[in-house]
Amino acid sequence: MKSVQPSAAPSPARRFVGPAIALVILTGVWLFAPDRAEDAVRTIGLSLRELVLVIPPVFVLLGLLDIWISRERLMRHLGAGTGIRGTTIAFVMGSVAAGPLYAAFPVATVLMKKGCSFFNVMVFIGAWSTTKIPMFLFEYSALGPTFALTRLAANVPAILLMSFILSRVVKADELAELVAE
Repeated sequence: MKSVQPSAAPSPARRFVGPAIALVILTGVWLFAPDRAEDAVRTIGLSLRELVLVIPPVFVLLGLLDIWISRERLMRHLGAGTGIRGTTIAFVMGSVAAGPLYAAFPVATVLMKKGCSFFNVMVFIGAWSTTKIPMFLFEYSALGPTFALTRLAANVPAILLMSFILSRVVKADELAELVAE
């Protein structure tokens, strides 16, 4: 079996290839359709604003999580072998969380580094992405109880199944590499 070697960090110049290509495309759009380019720039600005407003509080909360919750306590409640209780805690944590999905990944990283089982981390991310309580309440009021409850009933087993499959497919050495980074 071939071992996975960590890739070298990209050169600083290489990191900016994607943004440079996007800037060239945006300049082209600006030349041929200025109104669309203005919309694109406005959308980029709103996205950056949201990012700047969301990420700092997430990292403050992560720092507090890291200090306030010991590795032993987290492993006792969310580690390997915690069964239904650990899965339920992970599911509730993801469902009550606030913020966009990209804020879940730094939280998931801290959970993994503190010893949370990979299965429970996947449940947490799945719950964060699809079963948030505010989203459920909106769907319940706007689309009706049948839709909201049916979607929830379909999502819960799907999250558990995907988490199970991922926890079996991802190898232990790959997980160790993720936690080490």
